[in-house]
Amino acid sequence: MTGKPGLLLVNLGSPDAPTARATRKYLFEFLHDKRVVDTTRWLWCPILHGIILRVRPARSAKSYAKIWGAFGGSEDGEAPLIRVTRAQTAGVQDRLGDDVIVETAMRYGNPSIPHALEQLRAKGCTRIAVLPLYPQFAGATTASVYDGVAKALKKDMDVPELRFLRHYYDEPQYISALSASLTEHLSGLNWTPDAILTSYHGIPKSYVEKGDPYQGECLQTTELLRQAMNMPEDKLYATFQSRFGPKEWLQPYTDKTLEALPAKGVKNVTIMMPGFSADCLETLEEIEMEAKESFLEAGGENFSVVPCLNDRADHIDLLKNLAKERLLTGWL
Repeated sequence: MTGKPGLLLVNLGSPDAPTARATRKYLFEFLHDKRVVDTTRWLWCPILHGIILRVRPARSAKSYAKIWGAFGGSEDGEAPLIRVTRAQTAGVQDRLGDDVIVETAMRYGNPSIPHALEQLRAKGCTRIAVLPLYPQFAGATTASVYDGVAKALKKDMDVPELRFLRHYYDEPQYISALSASLTEHLSGLNWTPDAILTSYHGIPKSYVEKGDPYQGECLQTTELLRQAMNMPEDKLYATFQSRFGPKEWLQPYTDKTLEALPAKGVKNVTIMMPGFSADCLETLEEIEMEAKESFLEAGGENFSVVPCLNDRADHIDLLKNLAKERLLTGWL
């Protein structure tokens, strides 16, 4: 006999607290993932433990502290990313009703994938659908969620029936939600942007050269949004942020682009981040604070950031429909 199906919404994760200790623990797990850093272990581990985990946690903790109170959080609460994902989970649960049990999980940190799977199985779920909250597929994100689920179940004698969502970058409802969000944001400005940047989290260029489809899916998302907004290519275009380490990453870089635009006469910019399903450190601190400061220092005049889709009604409707139409078919 099978119980209710379970649905797992999975995002990247955040430290448990904006402290160096908590951030070190989080970065240890994140940067040990071979999907994230595919450098040979004998070379990478000494760098990670000898340099990065000694220096980066304190610096990252300060960045997290700047945004920890977003969305009603507090110093003893949860990171914005986790709070938003919990709100998304609650919204999807409400729309799907009692026929499905929906849980939140983070690939790194808490609430963990093993814990969430235990919660679902304790409630009788023998069929579990996994919805990674990454619109565009990448080995370092979606594929890593696959790994995390497989690892959590590796030693189990009784494994549940599983389904995974690969991507939803070209779903009409996703593009519609992005378009509505951008339109609403622009209508609230008392100035008109000269350019709109769609900024995606970057990955090393070598990953794409090895076959990762991420770059193409990001560019296609921007193209579909451009069509929906009826904007020319020189008005709305894609850049890539959050590079790390010495490797060449996907270009054009968001920060370098923003620093160069004022000299070209582009002094009013709006930026949105379609690849992030929830606001987090990379959107709230890296873009809203650091990128804005760099742009204004370079001669920019107006800078605005479109919030991520977060728990907007149209976004929750999208997640519900993705689950119901692409994951739970035949289970309800």
